[in-house]
Amino acid sequence: MIVICEGQTEQEFCNTILTPYFSPMDIFLSAPLIKRSHGGIVPWPHLLSQIDIHLRSERDVYVTTLIDYYGITEDHKFPCWAESMREPHVTERVKMVERGMLQDVREELRYRFLPYIQLHEFEGLLFSSGDVFERVIPKEDLVGKEELAATLAKFENPEMINTSKETSPSHRLERIIRGYDKVVYGNYLAESIGLNRIRERCPRFNEWIERLRTIK
Repeated sequence: MIVICEGQTEQEFCNTILTPYFSPMDIFLSAPLIKRSHGGIVPWPHLLSQIDIHLRSERDVYVTTLIDYYGITEDHKFPCWAESMREPHVTERVKMVERGMLQDVREELRYRFLPYIQLHEFEGLLFSSGDVFERVIPKEDLVGKEELAATLAKFENPEMINTSKETSPSHRLERIIRGYDKVVYGNYLAESIGLNRIRERCPRFNEWIERLRTIK
């Protein structure tokens, strides 16, 4: 299975957490980065080309994506984007775009493509357990305890932590943890929380994992 990752944080998450989870099921992961990217999303035609190459070059491989909804704009030309903006519920918007992504893949290859967009941002998953922050972050670096507590209290589902520069998960973490490095701290926190806890708290992410489990 190939998981096309938006950035190094997602890639490291796949390598350190998802790979050992899926390997006992005889599902083996490869986690390449998006091509033509400098650590972020690219226009859909570029990503579609990479998906197509992976699907055509290996006839028994499944391909999925691990990209953030945060950061995608109209200019990236993702399918069904305009229609999705008329949908009031953000979860349904993302589903519409995912369905459009699937329909854009060649029909004969479509059954091996499982589109996934993380709502809103990978870093939202890191708010699945407040206890972990206290346990693994040095006290002198955990400088945003009040914001952490307020965020945890407001969002029962961490995936719904919203998506502006002031309120996105990654920007919150930069304020909460002094010297926050998204790759280092991102996977350190994710490992400490554990995949099971993340799945319990994050329903869209859990649905994705369940879909990947069925590819055998």
